Amino acid sequence: MGHKVVVFDISVIRGLWETRVKKHKAWQKKEAERLEKSALKKIKEEWDFVAECRRKGVPQAAYCRNGFVDTSARLLEKLEKSSLLRQSSPSRDRGKGSSAFVFELSGEHWTELPDSLKEQTHLKEWHINNTLIQTIPTYIELFQAMRILDLPKNQISHLPAEIGCLKSLKELNVRFNRLQSIPPELGDCENLEKLDCSGNLELAELPFELSNLKQVTFVDISANKFSSVPICVLRMSSLQWLDISNNSLSDLPQDIDRLEELQTFLLYKNKLTYLPHALLNLKKLTLLVVSGDDLVELPTALCDSSTPLKFVNLMDNPIANTQCQDGDEMRESEQDRQHFDKEVMKAYIEDLKERESVPSYTTKVSFSLQL
Repeated sequence: MGHKVVVFDISVIRGLWETRVKKHKAWQKKEAERLEKSALKKIKEEWDFVAECRRKGVPQAAYCRNGFVDTSARLLEKLEKSSLLRQSSPSRDRGKGSSAFVFELSGEHWTELPDSLKEQTHLKEWHINNTLIQTIPTYIELFQAMRILDLPKNQISHLPAEIGCLKSLKELNVRFNRLQSIPPELGDCENLEKLDCSGNLELAELPFELSNLKQVTFVDISANKFSSVPICVLRMSSLQWLDISNNSLSDLPQDIDRLEELQTFLLYKNKLTYLPHALLNLKKLTLLVVSGDDLVELPTALCDSSTPLKFVNLMDNPIANTQCQDGDEMRESEQDRQHFDKEVMKAYIEDLKERESVPSYTTKVSFSLQL
């Protein structure tokens, strides 16, 4: 039985196939052009850029303005380089030997800490200043090797309770921030030696739990709203330097002589009317700075040449703020003034120490300084 075979022209079939292939390629090209012009590609680029910035620890505020993301590759390179320089560059002033354990950050373009920081738990020092950072993250408890927390001139409004987990912490500097309280858990940092909470303006008390800080030798709580010397401070048995100037003290506790190791006591710009005789029991006290405006009584023995004390009498002239300033401007003006006062006093004390080595220098100094 035979078969019928239909024969077609092969060239016709090839032509149909090539036409179909060309149409498909044309459609692919057109679709690619459509996607190129659509928002999908831009969204993907922005997403990849944001992910890369987060991976490298660049804060969102550095590359996002009013909801728009700048995906410039050069911007990312610049931000990354800037971030790395701040994190790892050694500080010339402090003379650090190695920067591998030191984290540094500064500049008002920083509003939050980089996400990558939580992975660097080997760090021993944080030096963060002049930023707009408002909070310290709770993951700080992971930094068990932390020895120095240097956080001046930021916008920090509170410290996390987890700070009490830093058993190796020796220095805490949170001066000129916006703190209104100190967490009681800080009392668990049993190796703390230096505490600086000056210039927060609204800080009015310290938790009693800080009484456990027996290694503290330096406390600066000036330029705040303390109405009395905190009880916990009176129980810091190793304290050598206490600055409680620029507050609202009207008197000193009668048991101030509990601070047997105290050498420098700064009290200027308060509301003291008298000094208790208990000050005479502080045998190691060499420098006392106190405002003279309201003083009507002081122990005459303070001026006795047999004591090692240098008595300095400062006359205050507070700078009046104008009523036209708003709250933030008044706060900034007040902080600037307090900072200036502290720099003046620091310079004077340094000068006093230098002159102390000169044989002809008298041991008693009493004068008026108008600021």
